[in-house]
Amino acid sequence: MIKYYPLVLSALLFLNCGESTSSEDSVDTQPEVAVAEEPTKPLKVTYEKVVSDLQIPWGFVFLPDNSMLITEKDGRLIHFKDGQKTEVSGVPEVYQRGQGGLLDIYLHPNFNTNKLLYITYSSSEGEGEGGNTALMQAKFNNNALTEQKVLYKATPNTTKGQHFGSRIVFDKDGYLYFTIGERGNRDENPQDITRDGGKVYRLMEDGTIPTDNPFYNDANAKKAIYSYGHRNPQGMVVNPTTGKVWVHEHGPQGGDEINIVKPGANYGWPVITYGINYNGTKITDQTSKEGMEQPIHYWVPSIAPSGMVFITSDKYPGWKGDLLVGSLKFQYVAHCKIEGDKVVSEEKLLDLIGRVRSIEQGPDGYIYVGVENVGIVKIVPE
Repeated sequence: MIKYYPLVLSALLFLNCGESTSSEDSVDTQPEVAVAEEPTKPLKVTYEKVVSDLQIPWGFVFLPDNSMLITEKDGRLIHFKDGQKTEVSGVPEVYQRGQGGLLDIYLHPNFNTNKLLYITYSSSEGEGEGGNTALMQAKFNNNALTEQKVLYKATPNTTKGQHFGSRIVFDKDGYLYFTIGERGNRDENPQDITRDGGKVYRLMEDGTIPTDNPFYNDANAKKAIYSYGHRNPQGMVVNPTTGKVWVHEHGPQGGDEINIVKPGANYGWPVITYGINYNGTKITDQTSKEGMEQPIHYWVPSIAPSGMVFITSDKYPGWKGDLLVGSLKFQYVAHCKIEGDKVVSEEKLLDLIGRVRSIEQGPDGYIYVGVENVGIVKIVPE
C-alpha cells in the first residue's frame, strides 16, 4: 500500500489545482509568486544659493518675469533680477525696534494687470510712542512703490520690541488675511476682541471690512478680526487642497503651534498653552479648555517657526501636498508629512543651514528658502 501513496497524493494535488484554477488561467497551473516591492527610499535634497548677501530676508515673492522682490527687515525692498539687486524706492519708513521692521510681502492675485502688492511693517504712525504693525497696498512700477495706501494700522503704539507678526495671504475667494502678534502684551491683547494684537485679520482687497466677518456686528470689536487668542503668527498659507488658511505661531518656551483658522475661533493664548515661561515658570496649568481651539500640531521644545509653504509641484517625489516650515532656533527646514488636516511625521531638511526666515515655491516648482545672513537658496533633489 505504501508504494501507492505518491500516486494518490499526486492525483489529489491535481484535483485541487483544477478546482482553484479559473478558465482564464487554466493553461498555466504554476502558482504565482508575490514579489515584494522595495521600500521607497527617502528623498535626499541639497541646496543651491540663488541670492547672496542678505541679512534678514523676511519675505519674498516671484514676479511674472521670474525676478524677485525681497523684504529686508531693516526697511529695504530689493528687486533681484538677472543676478543684480536694485533697491526699490517709495518704501514706507519702518519703526525699527526688536523684531519690528519691514516684514512680509504678497502680490495681488491680479498683479499681472494691476501691479498691486501688499506689505506689512512696523509703523510709528498714529498716537503714542513706539510703533505697531501696519498693512499697506501699493503699486510696483519701475522699481518704485507708488499709490501707497495704508489699509490697516494696529493701535495702540508701544515701545515693546516683540511680536509684530506678520504674514499675508489671499484665499481662493479673494479675501486678504494678515496677522499681528500680541506685541508682548499677553494679559490684555490676545483675548480681547476690542484690542489689536494676537489676531488674524480679514479684509477685502481694497481694505474694506467684509460684513460677514465674525465680529462685524459687535459694536465694540475690531471688526477686521477673523480669529483671536494667537501669540505671534509668523507663518500663514492657504492649503491648496482644502482652501483653508493655516497659520503657525511662536509659543513661549515650548508650545509653537500650527492652527487652521476658523472664523471667530479662540486659539487660547495665554489661557492654554503647551509652553512655559522663558525662566522655567508656568504660564498656566491648562493645555485645553472648552471653547478654545487645539492646535493640529505643536512643538516642544520650540523650534521658533517662521515661513511656511505647501508643496504643490512634482519636483520632489512623494512630497506633493506636504508642508515645509522654517526653524529660526534650530536652523533647519521642517518637512511635515500631511494627511488630511494632520501632521503625521516630520523630518529635518538643510540641517544647520542658518536661521530660516521665509519659504516660497517658485514658478519653476522648486522651493526657495530665505536664510538670515546667507541669502535665498533653492532646495534641489540630490
